[in-house]
Parts: sequence; C-alpha cells; structure tokens
Amino acid sequence: MTEELVTCDLTCSSSSADSEETLNGVKRGEMDCEQPIFSVLSGGVKQQQQQQAGGVTSYCGGGEATSPAAATTTDTESGIFSGECELCVEHESELDWFCGTEQKLICSHCAIVGSCHGHTVTPLVTRVTAVRNQLVDVCEKIQLQALRIERFIDQTLTAKEQKLQAAASRAREQVLAQVSAAREALEEEEQRLLEEVQREEERVEQCLLTQRAHWSQALGSLSQTRSHLVHTLTHTQDTQLATSVQEIAERVEEAEGVGEPCDTDQLNLNPGCSDSKLLRGLWAAAVLLGPNAYGSYLKFDERTVSPLLSLSNNFCTLTFLPKKARQSPLYDPARFDCLPNALGSLSMSSGTHSWVVDVGQSAAFKVGVCYTSLERKGSGNEVRLGNNSQSWVLSHYDGDYSFCHAGKKVPLQVVRKPQRIGLLLDWPSQTLMFYELDSSAVLYSVSHHFSAPLLPACAVADRSITILQ
Repeated sequence: MTEELVTCDLTCSSSSADSEETLNGVKRGEMDCEQPIFSVLSGGVKQQQQQQAGGVTSYCGGGEATSPAAATTTDTESGIFSGECELCVEHESELDWFCGTEQKLICSHCAIVGSCHGHTVTPLVTRVTAVRNQLVDVCEKIQLQALRIERFIDQTLTAKEQKLQAAASRAREQVLAQVSAAREALEEEEQRLLEEVQREEERVEQCLLTQRAHWSQALGSLSQTRSHLVHTLTHTQDTQLATSVQEIAERVEEAEGVGEPCDTDQLNLNPGCSDSKLLRGLWAAAVLLGPNAYGSYLKFDERTVSPLLSLSNNFCTLTFLPKKARQSPLYDPARFDCLPNALGSLSMSSGTHSWVVDVGQSAAFKVGVCYTSLERKGSGNEVRLGNNSQSWVLSHYDGDYSFCHAGKKVPLQVVRKPQRIGLLLDWPSQTLMFYELDSSAVLYSVSHHFSAPLLPACAVADRSITILQ
C-alpha cells in the first residue's frame, strides 16, 4: 500500500491566500513529510491553482470577503479527482461554491441573488483544501499512534514475556530448594506453592496474550481506518469529499476510541506467589499456621475482665480505659479488680492449641497462659502476670520485649515490632511457644511440666489487643 501511495499523482488547486496560509501551516506542523502519505498530500496541495477574482462579496471561512461570481474553476482547479462538473439545477451554472450555512454545494448565482444570498460561502477549492489538510493531520496522528502500539507490542510485551519466564523459573527454583530440606514433611506445601506459581504464571501469560490480542486488534483497526481515510483522501471527488465530513468524523472518532497502551502491574509475576511462611518456620510454622492456628473458639471470659478494661461485643478485643471512663462492675470472684488483666474462656489440659493476638496498636501488653487458680484480687505479684509461678507470658513495655515467669525476665531480641503474636501450647510435649506471625520467627519457646489446666491470659496498659478469629 505504501508504494502505491508514493506513485500517486495528486493535484489540487488553491484559489486564495487562505489556501496558501493553510498549506504553509501544514508544512510548519509536526507532520513527517517524509512519510509516503504526507509526500503525496503535499504534492497534491502544491498543484492547486488560484481562482480568478470578481463577483459579489460574501463571507468566507474566517471572514475575508470573496467574490463567488469570479471564482470560476476548471476541472483541474476543483480538485484532484474531479469528474464532470455538476451544474446548479436552478441557474445551470457550475457548483463551484460551498455554503457553510446550509452545508451544501452552490453556484455563484445562488450566492449573489439566489437562496444562499447573505450566507457564509466559500470557494469549493478552498473548502476541499481545508478538508484535505485536516485529513493529513488525522492520518499523521493515526500513523504515530500505530507506531506507538507496534513498539508496545514488539518491545514492552515481548520483554514482559521474557521477564515472566525468568521470574517463574526463579520462583520454581526457590520453592524446590526450600522444599528439599524437609520434603517428607512438606510435600503438601511444595505442591501448593508450585500450583500457586503455575497459576500466577498462567494468569500473567493470559494477561499478556489478552493485551497482545487487544492491541493487535486495535492496530489492525487503526490501519484499516487509516487506509479508508487515505483512500477517501486520494480517490474521492471534490464534490463528494466536501460533503463527507460527517462520515470522516465518525471514522476519526472510532480511531480515537482505541486509546493508548500502557504498562501495568498485571503484566508482572507476583513475587509473593512463591513466598511461604510455612517453609520459613518449618516445624513450628507447620503446627502454628495449620488449620487450628487461629482459635476461632477462643474468646475472653467477660467475668474475668478488669474494670480498667473494656471488652468488645464479640468478646475478642480488650481496650485500656482512661480513668474517667472506668466503671465499677458487680463483684465477681473471677474478676481482676486492680490490674488490667483478663483471661480466655478455654481451659487447656490436653491436645495442641494455638491462637493469634493482634498487638500492633498497643505499646504495653502481656500475652501468655496461667493456671486457673491464679489470684484475681489486689495488685501484688501473685496477681501480676509473669511475676509468679502460675503464669508464663511474653511482655512488651517501653519498647522492650521479654519472657516472664516467676518474677524472672528473659530479654528477647526482636528485629521488628510484632504486629501479630501467635501462641502454641502443645500439651503432650509440655511446650509453650511464642512466634511472630508475619515472619514465622520463634520469639521464645519454653518447656515446663504443667500440673494443672491452663487459661489464655492477657494484660493491656495501652490502647487495645485483639484475639484474631
């Protein structure tokens, strides 16, 4: 198609200084006249001839006076592919003028003494020149858009596909390397992760295919529209071209609706698809992040909640109260009356139990377990969690983390502030473990011979903590 456009012999005539100014404006624009289509158009416009002067004056285009009577044109002057001249039915004169008011072709007599007297009229050749110049600009924009889409398909999508394959390969290698360390115990996790990577790869691959298909279709649509407009530009008679603006506008609007391509995160492999907390925590995470990791059955026992705390309606959140908000609840032997403590509702004396507490909002808290016989009244050490032999807790206060039991503190090295702390009580092995949920890092583990049933225990002296369900 390009070679055919180069060999086209286009001619069009210009009848006024407006035509020359319009042409010069096209030459001074951002059009790449080295492209075949624009070389043809420029050559055709340069061959336009000026109209002769004379006749009655009417307003033309931007308001300059022009004489319809003097604007007689030949077949060559009226456009590139003009056929036989059409005649006015009323005056039997050549239709060599265009009425902008009624959007139709007229003769000079119609403009001077006929139905279009006083209307805004323009020489036909000037009208055709303006339409052609507009088509030049439109075709240039479409061509540039097509080039951008081709570049997006050839460069961005291709590079994304290569990166996808490399990233998926690295993810598989990472998964297989981690699984090999404990394959017998982690076969199920290995399969899950590989399937996740496979699904993610397929998702991105499908996204790339969809993008490629969409923009290839868009490119084809633009090429078809451009070809149609080029054909209209180079093969349509002037009289028909002057009245086909609406059709051209619809084609242009269709091309503009294609839009611009853009890169998105959907075209990238999600690195989290190969991440496994279970692998990083090995045995501890296999137990603590299993189906019973979140104790959906565990809530706070309302009877034990201190008057210094408020309990949420779902019995899962404890909030430290300012003095003015505190109330004196009815006496209950199970309630802590002087310290901001509360106990869980589940008594544990067999099996394996795990639960997770969100502590991200609090700067002062304790989480752990205690015997059901823990003292509830007063503010002595026998009531303070971790300060007696009946409680085992992880404590956070003033930025320091420690494990507390029987009044002894073991400082803990915490790389980052835990947002969620998991607790695992394995009664058969008599093991209590604290771990950081997001990294599956074991914060502290203690083995002790528990001689009586245990209850989850918490203390809050700043904001709130929540048992996650």
